[in-house]
Amino acid sequence: MSPARKPNSSSSEIWVCHLGVVPYARALAMQEHVRSLRQAGEIPDSLLLLEHPAVYTRGRRATPADLPLGEAFYRERGIEVIDVDRGGRVTFHAPGQLVGYPIMAAPDVVRHVRTIESAIIDALGQRRISARARVDDGPDYTGVWVQERKIASIGVHIQRGVSTHGFAVNVSNELEPFSWVLACGLPEVTMTSVEREHELAGSAVEDCAQQMRCMRRLTADSFARAHSLRQRLVSARALGIEPVRERELVSA
Repeated sequence: MSPARKPNSSSSEIWVCHLGVVPYARALAMQEHVRSLRQAGEIPDSLLLLEHPAVYTRGRRATPADLPLGEAFYRERGIEVIDVDRGGRVTFHAPGQLVGYPIMAAPDVVRHVRTIESAIIDALGQRRISARARVDDGPDYTGVWVQERKIASIGVHIQRGVSTHGFAVNVSNELEPFSWVLACGLPEVTMTSVEREHELAGSAVEDCAQQMRCMRRLTADSFARAHSLRQRLVSARALGIEPVRERELVSA
C-alpha cells in the first residue's frame, strides 16, 4: 500500500502514528517499510508509538552473559528472544511500556540519541517525575534515569541517514523480567516506571490505560517540540502499513 501523499522531504511536520499492541517481528517489518519511504522522500519524519507483547531484544553489543538463565527459561515464561540491529544490549518489552520508533533523518547519531533523551525527560517532568540523562557515565548508561533508577531505554540504528528503533519508557509494565537478564549490561541496575515512581511519591495512580494515554500524548508532544517539528497524527494506512489484527496478537 502506498502512503497517502508525497510531501516535500524537508517538511516541517512529523507524522505520529499510534499503533496499539504490535508483535515485535511485525514492528520490525513496519519500520523497514517506513524507513524505505522516508529514504525516498515520500513521507516526512515519522514517529511510531506502540506496545509489544513480552519480548527480550538483543542489540549489537549484547553478549551470551546478558541472558544468564538460558533462552529456554524465558520462552517457558512466554517471553520471546529476538536479535536486532540496534545499538545497546538486552532489554525487555511488554504491554504497559510505551515504545517509540522515530523513522527520521538523523545525520548525527549522538545528537539523535541526546534529543530523544531530552524529549522523554520533558514528558516525564510533566508527570511530576524528575528525570535525567547520564551522558558522562558511558554508553551503557544511555537512556533516562530517575535518581539511580532507569525508567527509559534507548537503542537506535541508522541506515543511509535514516533512523530506526528508538526508545522504550516504562509506564505501567511489569518490571521483574528485567531482573532475569543483565539489563542494559548493568549488573546492579534497578528499573522503575511511571507507576512505580508515583507509588514511591505517594501520588494517586491512575489505571493503566489512562497512564498510557497520558504518557503517549506527552511524549509525542515533547518529541515534536524537541525537534522543532509540527505534529500531525496519521493512520497506519497513511504510512502504507496495515493495522495489526487481533489474530496476530493471539499467535504472537
